[in-house]
Amino acid sequence: MAVDIQPACLGLYCGKTLLFKNGSTEIYGECGVCPRGQRTNAQKYCQPCTGSPELYDWLYLGFMAMLPLILHWFFIEWYSGKKSSSALLQHITALFECGMAAIITLLVSDPVGVLHIRSCRVLMLSDWYTMLYNPSPDYITTVHCTHEAVYPLYTIVFIYYAFCLVLMMLLRPLLVKKIACGLGKSDRFKSIYAALYFFPILTVLQAVGGGLLYYAFPYIILVLSLVTLAVYMSASEIENCYDLLVRKKRLIVLFSHWLLHAYGIISISRVDKLEQDLPLLALVPTPALFYLFTAKFTEPSRILSEGANGH
Repeated sequence: MAVDIQPACLGLYCGKTLLFKNGSTEIYGECGVCPRGQRTNAQKYCQPCTGSPELYDWLYLGFMAMLPLILHWFFIEWYSGKKSSSALLQHITALFECGMAAIITLLVSDPVGVLHIRSCRVLMLSDWYTMLYNPSPDYITTVHCTHEAVYPLYTIVFIYYAFCLVLMMLLRPLLVKKIACGLGKSDRFKSIYAALYFFPILTVLQAVGGGLLYYAFPYIILVLSLVTLAVYMSASEIENCYDLLVRKKRLIVLFSHWLLHAYGIISISRVDKLEQDLPLLALVPTPALFYLFTAKFTEPSRILSEGANGH
């Protein structure tokens, strides 16, 4: 029986890399950083990430993928103007850009060429911040064991954002130049300029707060979708069902928020017990119904008119 007499690895994420394997004989190197696509196990050996992402992991990646798309749509709507007929085509183009970026990202990820990725399981929050857990045995020399313990959930988001940016710069300027004739020259490209600002912000957000977002994104989705729905309905002076049904755009906005509500509920419940969690989806229309039933008491149109008059 072979006994490993090497000193134990220090730190949470330092491990021994497999150097040679012949049958039942395995030879490991010294303690250090694990190669990309591997993480340490309980025995402090670097093991390849061979698992598949769990449902919650896919939901997290979906959330990070939705952020640039939602921001694209918001700024396109903000700068397109009421008389512009180009907004719909720009919305579709943004959807195409993000969809293609997601597909390309999956294809270039390991295993290459298939719409599938292998991953390591997320065990705790510190898995996202291995750089904070490099050990110092003698309090002088630091053993650097920083690696992607949550492979590939951390870096795949950066790859996706890079492809989104490249596709946007290749497709959107040509489209806007062709169809955005109703806008002034200075306004045509403002939605693109906005993307050049929010993509770096999203990148820094993922770099610094990726682990926090991983655990908090279901609640972020629910809170933001509730707030934005209430703001939109009050700004549009929707006080009853007729006001809601009179324009198709309002219904599209409502159904989009309902999808976000459902996404947040599924992310929180993780659908571990399907028969218990599915009834929660019946709560999706509740915020909109509550708003319609209570709008007559708050009169948002009166509040908006008083605010415009400076009272």
